[in-house]
Amino acid sequence: MLSKYYTIKCDGFHEITIQKSRFIGYVTRVHDEEEAQQFIQRIKKKHHDATHNCSAYIIGDNDEIQKANDDGEPSGTAGIPMLEVLKKLQLKNTAVVVTRYFGGIKLGAGGLIRAYSSTTSETIKNVGIVERQLMQGMLVSFAYPLLGKIENELRNSEYIIDHIEYIEHINMNVFVHINQIQQFKDFIVNLSNNQVDIKDIEQKYIEVDV
Repeated sequence: MLSKYYTIKCDGFHEITIQKSRFIGYVTRVHDEEEAQQFIQRIKKKHHDATHNCSAYIIGDNDEIQKANDDGEPSGTAGIPMLEVLKKLQLKNTAVVVTRYFGGIKLGAGGLIRAYSSTTSETIKNVGIVERQLMQGMLVSFAYPLLGKIENELRNSEYIIDHIEYIEHINMNVFVHINQIQQFKDFIVNLSNNQVDIKDIEQKYIEVDV
């Protein structure tokens, strides 16, 4: 698992008009090629009357799967420029479809490349980008008198308090960057004069807006 990577914040779409042609961009997160193909087919079905439904996607921790499809546009003028936008933004596990309704004015190869690139870029800008950071969950248990001090210090740190359980003692779930686990443990031990119990729990990705 990657310690961090970029992807889109959410699914979404965005439309622009260029020389009377309508360009509608759609983006989604995908985990494998099957999901990407299902997404492309859904958009093609939705816009079955469109002139073109061009697509691109990039999948895998090391971008192992990269595909682009011009869907009838001149070779290299649609899918590849869309894929290049994903690569330039360093997005992972992302699929994009740009639907075109031809408006009667030919754009030429350069115009098409710019149109499909800008539609992809504008669509991604519209939905936003997040950095997914792999974090380790830590269960920190301690007595009530330490609550104020520990909670205050954590809320003013880069560590993330996820949940606090108030039982016979305090159970606090904290998420820590995967490369800062020992640093966090030392921090809590010193802060509490070693009056805490710390256990590793789940790992998960936490999303931060870019």
